[in-house]
Amino acid sequence: MGATLLLVGCGKMGGAMLDGWLKAGTVERVVIVEPGGMTHAHPAVTVVGSAPELPSGFAPDVVVLAVKPQVMDNVVPAYAGLAGPKTVFLSIAAGKTVDYFHRHLGGAAAIVRAMPNTPAAIGRGITVAVPNDSVSTAQRDLCTALLSAVGEVAWAEDESQMDAVTAVSGSGPAYVFLLAEALAAAGEAAGLPADLAQRLARATVSGAGELLHQSPQAPAQLREAVTSPGGTTRAALDVLMAPDGMTALMTRAVAAATKRSKELAQ
Repeated sequence: MGATLLLVGCGKMGGAMLDGWLKAGTVERVVIVEPGGMTHAHPAVTVVGSAPELPSGFAPDVVVLAVKPQVMDNVVPAYAGLAGPKTVFLSIAAGKTVDYFHRHLGGAAAIVRAMPNTPAAIGRGITVAVPNDSVSTAQRDLCTALLSAVGEVAWAEDESQMDAVTAVSGSGPAYVFLLAEALAAAGEAAGLPADLAQRLARATVSGAGELLHQSPQAPAQLREAVTSPGGTTRAALDVLMAPDGMTALMTRAVAAATKRSKELAQ
């Protein structure tokens, strides 16, 4: 591709993306700004400690903002000078809106707001992104290629959807991990040794997730394939699918996370 990137922040998510880009050969050159310092042996990677240390005349195709939302106010203004038609800013910070970046970078800046999730660390994430009007087709394609290095990519045309995206896929891995915790605890309560209950829950959740990933069938079809009339699975599902069961609980949980996402964007 031959793209040049500025990666601002190289924590868990930024590091996972960097690994994906280098493995896929997506980029030609990456300059990383990491105040805490780091070493990297790849010949395409340069690491500096702050914005003033950037190479003279460096004009990246993409500036990836991968710092925590709570420090973004102190970080973004240093890169306003890079805003222009040839550079797109790609943010993966939760809750930071396009308008937020306009205030710091100028109204003409090309901005893509993205929400990845933690399975990106193993190349199995999903990221939803939304562009502003200044993002060109070529820049959108470039961002798709970059985000695809760590999993699936979907685009939203309406930024108002991003709060729900955050609640479903951004926070969603925690819900799945909680399911594994709850299943193990239920196994213990039913009389299983703790280590066996943990092992069964972990393998069941991860195995079912992989089956869902590989199968063309809808989740409901896969569920029905496990469920015999009058059997043990049916007895459990009668509880989980009751009016006050899992769907109602998950709906309330996602609504709470969506509400909080909106609050954090203020």
